[in-house]
This record gives sequence, C-alpha cells and structure tokens, in this order.
Amino acid sequence: MGSKWRKAKVALGLNLCANAPRTRLDNEFDDDDDLESISSGAASVRHSDAALLSPPSNAFKLSKSLSRSSKKMCSICLASMKPGGGHAIFTAECSHSFHFQCIASNVKHGNQVCPICRAKWKEIPLQCPSLDPPPGRARVNPVDWPQNNALMTVLRHVPPPRPIPFRNVAPLLQAPEPTIFDDDESLGHQLDSSQKLAGTSDPNPAADSGESRMSMTKISMIPEVPAVSRFNASDDFTVLVHLKAPASDSGKILCRNQPDMPQAQVIQTPRAPIDLVTVLDISGSMAGTKLALLKRAMSFVIQNLGPSDRLAVIAFSSTARRLFPLRRMSETGRHEALQAVNSLVANGGTNIAEGLRKGAKIMEDRREKNPVASIILLSDGQDTYTVSSSGGNQQQPNYQLLLPSSMHGGEGSNFKIPVHTFGFGADHDASSMHSISEISGGTFSFIETEGVIQDAFAQCIGGLLSVVVKELQLSIDCVHPGVYLSSLRAGSYRSHIMSDGRKGSIDVGDLYADEERDFLVSIKVPADYLRNETSLLKVRCVYKDPLTKEMVNLESEELRISRPEEAGQTSVSIEVDRQQNRLQAAEAMAQARTAAEKGDLVGATSILENSRKVLSQSVSIKCHDQLCLALYTELREMQERMANRHVYEASGRAYILSGLSSHSWQRATARGDSIDGSSLVQAYQTPSMLEMVTRSQATLLGSPSSQRPIRPVWPLGSQPRPR
Repeated sequence: MGSKWRKAKVALGLNLCANAPRTRLDNEFDDDDDLESISSGAASVRHSDAALLSPPSNAFKLSKSLSRSSKKMCSICLASMKPGGGHAIFTAECSHSFHFQCIASNVKHGNQVCPICRAKWKEIPLQCPSLDPPPGRARVNPVDWPQNNALMTVLRHVPPPRPIPFRNVAPLLQAPEPTIFDDDESLGHQLDSSQKLAGTSDPNPAADSGESRMSMTKISMIPEVPAVSRFNASDDFTVLVHLKAPASDSGKILCRNQPDMPQAQVIQTPRAPIDLVTVLDISGSMAGTKLALLKRAMSFVIQNLGPSDRLAVIAFSSTARRLFPLRRMSETGRHEALQAVNSLVANGGTNIAEGLRKGAKIMEDRREKNPVASIILLSDGQDTYTVSSSGGNQQQPNYQLLLPSSMHGGEGSNFKIPVHTFGFGADHDASSMHSISEISGGTFSFIETEGVIQDAFAQCIGGLLSVVVKELQLSIDCVHPGVYLSSLRAGSYRSHIMSDGRKGSIDVGDLYADEERDFLVSIKVPADYLRNETSLLKVRCVYKDPLTKEMVNLESEELRISRPEEAGQTSVSIEVDRQQNRLQAAEAMAQARTAAEKGDLVGATSILENSRKVLSQSVSIKCHDQLCLALYTELREMQERMANRHVYEASGRAYILSGLSSHSWQRATARGDSIDGSSLVQAYQTPSMLEMVTRSQATLLGSPSSQRPIRPVWPLGSQPRPR
C-alpha cells in the first residue's frame, strides 16, 4: 500500500488533489491528519481505505516528469532548489516545494494558497528570529536550513476564515494603500553594467569613443507622379511624407581609449529607461490556465526590464488595488515583483474603469519620471461595473474622463502616455479596450489563443524598450504661392491644417528604433506656364532625444515636380499606391464594423469584398507588394469572421478592431492566434519587437536561455526587418 500511495502522490502532485485517509503503512503522516489539497478547476476526491488510485500509465509518466521538473526550480523566483544550495526548502501540504524565503514573503502578501495548484493550506510558513521554535510550532526541513542562519522555518496554523460580506473581493485587497501614489522609487544615478565596464559615468559611452550613438530621423517626400503638364492644374495631387526613426546600430559599440580594458571589449548601447504600469484583470473568469499564463507572461516582462526601468502592478476584479508600487527592476525589485505577481488570486467581477483609474493615478502622482512611460492593460471580460451620469442614469464609463489630460493629449498637452490594451479570449469587451487605446495613443491587441499572451507582451515591450524619438511633431509648409493643402491623411494621429491652407501639422509622438511612418498629403497644384518645375512642399520635424533630452530639429529639402508641356502617361508611384491601399482598407474595416454593430453582417461583408476588389486592381499588389498582399488576406479573414452573429461576437469584432488599431497607428499588434505566423502581423514589426518575440518563444520552447534570467539587450537591430 505504501508503494501505491507514493505513486498516487506523484501522479496527483501537480494538478489533481485528493483527500485520502491514512493507512497503517502510511507512516509519513500523523494518525489524526488527512492529506487535504483543494485546487481551482479540479474537484476534491475522497477515497475509502479499500479504494486504490490507479491513474493511466501515460498520465502517470507525464505527471512524474512534471513533478521532477517542478522540484528542480522554485516557481516563485524561478531559481534552482538543489539541496545544499544554502536555502531552506519548504514543502507544503500539497507536496509542492519552494524556497522558504520566497514562500514566506508570498504569505506575507496575504496569500494562503499554493501558487501552483491553488490548494488551500491549513498551515503556512513564517519566519521567526529566534533559534528556538515557539511553543506549538515545529521546525521543518532542518537538513536544508543553513546552520548559521538566525531565521528559522516555522509553521503557523491558519485560523478559520472569517465570513466576508462580499466574496468577490480578492485577499490582496485587504491591506491599506496610500491615497497618493507618490512613493515611487527614486531614479537615482546608478550606473548600469555597461557604463561601469566603460569606466565612465556619462550616460552615453559613445560620446567618449567619438562615435555617434545613432543617426538622425530621416525625412523624405515622394510625389504620386514625377511630372505634371505645365498647362494643367490639379486639385487632388498626392504626396507621401515618409519618416524613419534612427536605427539601433546593431546594439554594440567598441570601447576605445580605455587602456585598462581588453582590446576587443564591446558594450551595449544605452537606451531610454521606462516607467511601466501593468493593469491586470484577476476576475473570476481568469482562474486556472489564464491566470497561470498571465503570471508567466508577467515573469517574462519582469526579467527583461533593466535596473533603470521601473514597474508597478495594478490588479483589478470587483475593485482595484495597487499590488506593487513603482519600483526599479534591480535584482531586489525583480524578486519582489515576481513574488507580488505570483500572489495573484482570481476572484470577483470585472471593474476595468477602476483598474484604469488607479493605473493613471500612479503615472500622475509619481515624483520622478523616466523618459518613456506606458501602461499595459489586460482583461478577459466585459466591464461589469457602471458609473452614474449627472442625471442619475447608469451608463458605461467614459474612459477619456478617467485619464488625466496629460495622458490623452487633452487641453494643454499635445502628447500622450499610451495605454496598450490586450483583449484576452472570446468574452472580453473589445470595443472598450479599443476605445481606451485610441484615446491614449496606444494599440489594441486581440489575444485569441491563451498560449500567445507572453508573445503579445513581448512584442509590446520590445518596442517600448527601444524608444529613440519622443514627442515628434511634423510640420508641412507650402512653398509655391499657388500650392494649398487639401487634406492630411494621418490615420489616428492628430493633424491640423491652418485656416489659410498653407501650413499643416501632425502630432506623431514616440517612435521605436527603425520604426517608419507614412502620411498622405493632398494638395492643390496650380498651372505654371513659365517654369520647368514647381516647388511644392517643405517638411520640418522637431522631437526630443529621450537619452540626452535635447531637442532635435530637422528640415527636408523642397519637393519639386517637373512641368513639361506634355507629361504623357505616368504610372503612380508604388510607395504612394501602397499607402493609399492601406488607408482604403482601414476605412473599409471601420465601415464594415459600423454595419456589423447595426446587425447588417451581409452589408459588412459586402464592404470588405469591395475593398478586396479595389486592392486586387492596384499597381502595388500587381507588383506583389507584401503589405498589400497581407491586407488582401486580412480582409478575407475578416469576412470569414462575420459569417454569423455568434462568430462576429466571439472573434470578428476584436479581430477587426485590432486590425484597425494596427493600420491607423502603423504599429504591430497581436491579432487572432498568432504573433508572427503571417507577413500581415510582421508588416509593422521592428527588429527590436521581433527579437523580443523570438526570445519569448525560445523560453516557451524550453531553450537553455529560459533557464536563466535574460538581461535586457538594446538596441535589437541585428535582425533584418521583414517587409
């Protein structure tokens, strides 16, 4: 019986919980105690003395393998738990083991369940400064405990839970929190490892080596055709304005003029540090696999932030709580952040508005600010809470009112702190999540398959950790006195044309390394009988370098077109045609979504079909342009997701909104069940995004890199940009 009992423990050690009475051969347990382990998603099973547990052989082998793997690594700090490593090992009632220091800190956060199987514990680990255990408490794992350590592993019996009036309030919400979040950790002047290696306190080591840290942003203009007859005027002549952010310079520079260093020593180019606030849904619908995958994804984010980056965590269900204040991701900060994330328990409703309000408050109240700031918001459900209007009626929250003007570019503020939203699964509120991202200048991603959440986060932070341009503003001036601006087609970017039609501007904001932006400018071109060419436009841009905090001013050359007597037949520029197709497809998506929301799915699919026909006849798609081919495929996918109302509600709406977000901001978003499975998703992916997704997938596949913390690498420009 003893052998069978041990096999049953191994088979049931991870996911299945059982209550089994002690037999005479089971001398591992006290006479009066049963083994009790209750986990979320698995029903408790009680067996009599005569009942024998006999799992299938395949399940037994898998459980045994997983059990061996789990015993090698602490699931809280992800470090090794080999005996003799100088750390006490705590083995819980459910048979899962952890570093004692990790699990004791986890319990300190208010958690009294197993972080792996969610089993409720009768006894919890505590730390006692005395060498002698208090009366009624027992020392555990004395072999693994260092002899010279003054702390002792003790157990405290958990008292019966008090009745809670509102069962949907998670345990983490019980401790008080400050009313003003001005307790953010100081940025300080700590040198990163590369600066210490270079032997300089200058935040830009390239300056000492005489090398430029990076090139400037590039500006170019392309007319739709190179020539217009001098006798003809045009009221709708299109010019493409193209921006490309500085490249990441391969991520390495040589250290010269350092006599104490090896000749071939290289260091990582510094990057702009970030303040990141994650707002995470821990409502009851996140229980089980979803929450486990969210914790894994957050662990990846934490491990890839540098010591100058700061992270805060907001958790929300029926209400919201600041789980972890804005702290630098030093070794200590990472460890505490991992413990905080692993203490999450899913329970309650979905109050997106309250979570967003708390996340915005952290950004507003912080005393110091890193050059880059962003919020990540993830939810898998509908907002089950409403706010009252002035008339007393209940209505959905106005998310713009929840964000301070400094975050959504309101009055007195031209630029925003973006909120990148992630809709998780088939039941999330895609419309609200898309609205939040649009207001703030962020992107909306649709995570259809649970396993893609880490890759989606990786793509997002891959961009955020490579910001090279801040608060870029583009101005467009007409040169020839007869040239006037008709329109600026800038997608979701804020644009403005002066009343006289001679000047225009576009607020572009932040750019990641190697990121590109394209805007279409429609102008009126007069007849010009006396000249062989006409000067049309001049473009200027001004932005802030996030590292040096210096303002950079750039100016393009004048754009001129030839004015022959006869222009002849000239094909439209492929570059201009490509962007016209992108904007045309985005407009079709918006129109189709409007029709679908009114219940007209037939009309919606017809709009998308007509857009595909226009695309198929374009110059760029006939030249096999990858973006246009991907747009064609995406429009067909959207049609399929509008087959009926059920399919549209489950995935069609979110798929269309994530596509709209991507094409209107010209930035990569997660779409459906893949991050890099198609050229469509890669259309706006930068090298740094691609590198971070590759790194995420390597950890998921269990490569050697997943066995150790990954240090942030920047710039990440070694991979060629897919086009």
